[in-house]
Amino acid sequence: MSYRLEIGLTLLLASAIAVAIWAANRAPHTPPFDMRASTYLSGPDGSKGLYEVLRSLGRPTERRRTPLFTLAEERAHRPAILVLLNPVIGLQDAELQQVVRFVRGGGAVLASGWGAGVTRCTGWRAQRASPRDDSVAVRLPSAGGSLRLPRAGRVLTRISNEDTTSTQLQGLIKGEAGSGIGICGTLVPFQQDTVIDGVNHRPVILRLSYRGGGTITLVADPGWFTNRIWRNTDVPIVALPLLTPRPERPGRVAWDEYHQGFRDTEGTSLAAHTWSWLRGSSTGWAVLQLVAVALIWLSLTAVRFGPARSVIERRRRSPLEHLEALGAGLESADDADTAVQRLALGLRRRLGGARGGGIQTTDGTVVPWLESVELATRGPKGRAAVRRLRNLLTVRDRDSARVLHAAQAVEDVWEELRPRTTRNAL
Repeated sequence: MSYRLEIGLTLLLASAIAVAIWAANRAPHTPPFDMRASTYLSGPDGSKGLYEVLRSLGRPTERRRTPLFTLAEERAHRPAILVLLNPVIGLQDAELQQVVRFVRGGGAVLASGWGAGVTRCTGWRAQRASPRDDSVAVRLPSAGGSLRLPRAGRVLTRISNEDTTSTQLQGLIKGEAGSGIGICGTLVPFQQDTVIDGVNHRPVILRLSYRGGGTITLVADPGWFTNRIWRNTDVPIVALPLLTPRPERPGRVAWDEYHQGFRDTEGTSLAAHTWSWLRGSSTGWAVLQLVAVALIWLSLTAVRFGPARSVIERRRRSPLEHLEALGAGLESADDADTAVQRLALGLRRRLGGARGGGIQTTDGTVVPWLESVELATRGPKGRAAVRRLRNLLTVRDRDSARVLHAAQAVEDVWEELRPRTTRNAL
């Protein structure tokens, strides 16, 4: 029976699953109209174009899909610039503390929108550009009037004392129970530069410099770092210097994707990740349907319905039956003497001369050998069988059953003297 079809279907199914797993691991599965400013999304509101631009320019970049609990303590994997593009998940207090220590240690942070809490931690907030209009025109403080920049929908304003005391930011600035200095209270810039401001003199992009060489760049409008704006305007000319590490502090640009909802799945087993992909994608459902069809086909071809078919039972002959058949064949040749002689020679060959002192004859007779075998045989049954075979060799008569009796005697001698294999035999 050929199994080529079954093997081919199995290989095809394994290839489809391997391709599906590769496609699932290459990029996280996201809805078609995702509004997150993530470097995994290529839609108008995504930021994949920014990541690809930096890579095409040869800048070291990475997508960070782990929390920021060890950001300041990292050495070999420490980024030069941490980018927070208006994340949908806020930073925990422990993560915010790591970001502050990272900046005070010389690191650079770029935060757009609310920056997962970084913007408010610095004492600023992003609000609507104008109470009457949805956006406001912008300008460069330095010479750059020829650049084609979009209108800003949000601008930066300082947080007043009332806002500080009425929100949870008070604990981050003044510490617990209003005593001491909190996480954000240590962020005191010695210099602030307005990169781009609106015509209403409100900053749109603001860079804060701190002691130790660290910087935080605040971008009020999160839409400025999306694929649509970078493709249709001259924002990349202004933004690329902000995403370039300083020569004295080189390193990678790390795009925070953990707080965009893209968490690291390396700790998840391959089986769980594959099952999740099969259930959550159209391609996965197609693979499941193919697997179901293959299983049904295998079940139909592997099971035979109805009663079992009757077959001819074939039983192997016993050694005695072989000898009897050989004796009958030789007897039919009308040469009983030669037949008995051949049976005895066959017995001597099977025993290998191990019995009877290994006596060999030159005339082809085996009578002296049988006499030595009789002397070496211990059991009475074996000696009787040897004497019976010797008598059949020496007696010259035309008895029709002589060959059959010789075959039976040979079998009895063999059963008595054949080498025995033991459990410990090598």
